[in-house]
Amino acid sequence: MIEIRPSEERGHSQLPWLDSRFTFSFDRYYDPRHVQFRSLRVINEDTIAPGGGFPTHPHRDMEILTWVLGGALEHRDSTGATGVIRPGELQHMTAGRGVRHSEFNPSAKDPTHLLQIWILPERQGLDPSYQQLAFSDAELRGKFSLVAGRLAPVPIRQDANLLIARLDKGAKAEHSLDAGRHGWLQVARGAVRLNGTELEAGDGAAISDEREVRVESREPSELLLFDLA
Repeated sequence: MIEIRPSEERGHSQLPWLDSRFTFSFDRYYDPRHVQFRSLRVINEDTIAPGGGFPTHPHRDMEILTWVLGGALEHRDSTGATGVIRPGELQHMTAGRGVRHSEFNPSAKDPTHLLQIWILPERQGLDPSYQQLAFSDAELRGKFSLVAGRLAPVPIRQDANLLIARLDKGAKAEHSLDAGRHGWLQVARGAVRLNGTELEAGDGAAISDEREVRVESREPSELLLFDLA
């Protein structure tokens, strides 16, 4: 069974420096039909204007992943961690028992385009931590590549895996779901067919009772696939 979450039906918030689209309920946007999917709690697509950003604010008890699609994002947090994230780099923060951080677009001319993802942790009160890891285009091109998960290059504290694929037009990629597991496919850019169903940029799809995830790209595309308990 595949249930589509169309891009145009997502929540929307706009500020002078920030344009956000919410796949799931977030902040002042609430939709009881779309609160979360399994342990996947947040997928926000943000565009941050040059020089704009989120001033220091708190988080707790959440596994937070950031995937930059364009531009750059500068991170600072209360653990002393700092970093500038660019396309091809995955940021992971365990908020755990509490962390404060800021995120800004360091450019004076270029916007930052990103996906911010929250996954519920396996338990509360974990030690806060930060990691940032780069993946080459060759690692992601033409297949679903495991980037984050319990036993992945970027380890997270939940039975959830994130795979990313960059596909040329006409390219295909597949991923098997073990019995009892579920998938969520998010089209970061481009357009694809998912098990025969057409998806556009910004669309998401909840996948249950399917043993294979089969994707064919209708144009150059970038995809995030979550494999969830």
